[in-house]
Amino acid sequence: MREFKSLPPHLEADLMPEISIIIPSYNEESYIRETLESIKRQPFKDYEIIVVDKASTDRTEEIARKYAKVIRDPRPGIALARNVGARHAKGRILLYIDADTSIGRSTLLSYSAAMKDKRIIAATGPIYPREKVSKSIELGYKFVSVLFVRLSILFRRPSIVGSNLAIRKDVFDKVGGFNERFMTYEDWDLSHRIKKFGRVVYLNDAVVYTSARRIHEWGIKGFFIFHVGNIVRYNVFKKPKEEYKPIR
Repeated sequence: MREFKSLPPHLEADLMPEISIIIPSYNEESYIRETLESIKRQPFKDYEIIVVDKASTDRTEEIARKYAKVIRDPRPGIALARNVGARHAKGRILLYIDADTSIGRSTLLSYSAAMKDKRIIAATGPIYPREKVSKSIELGYKFVSVLFVRLSILFRRPSIVGSNLAIRKDVFDKVGGFNERFMTYEDWDLSHRIKKFGRVVYLNDAVVYTSARRIHEWGIKGFFIFHVGNIVRYNVFKKPKEEYKPIR
């Protein structure tokens, strides 16, 4: 990972990282080290990491500071945390993942290569479980993060999950970032608002692995009921659910 020093503006522009990886966090000491190590193992090195920590009471911030720039902001809301990260980002591409999400070896390379095409303004890829899970949970991940997301992009109604979302920073800024009034579905809302600016694509090699702890806690049925109900609330009333209890 590059280290940046104060330089004249005309030289500083040449040294900006290509990708800013933004990670909201709160009490994630059990997960965040592996998340950050997975970034460190990338063959692609032209990145910076920004962790926006929501005033964790465990060792999350201490661990993160060994790998990343950490911004401490106790205000509630993941949309707000993601916007705070974007305001501090220097890269032309913003990549959003979660603190319990590791990235595959080719993920950054895949996003960098795709974004060489100026027509592409955002991208996503598969999200798989980080732990060993049952076949039914594994199929659920494939249904949502592969089939459903692919179809949403195909039908010009992109619905990208915020744990694997890459977007051009200039487009992000044009739409004003995430809607901070939304406690849930802020990622889908952003996906819908950016589509008029260019192409959104699905990249098979841009893989991430995220914790299935919420599905284990809620059960597949409870997880399904929550999200189907929230899809209806968002699409009909433009008012997604305001509570999304953290699972630790």
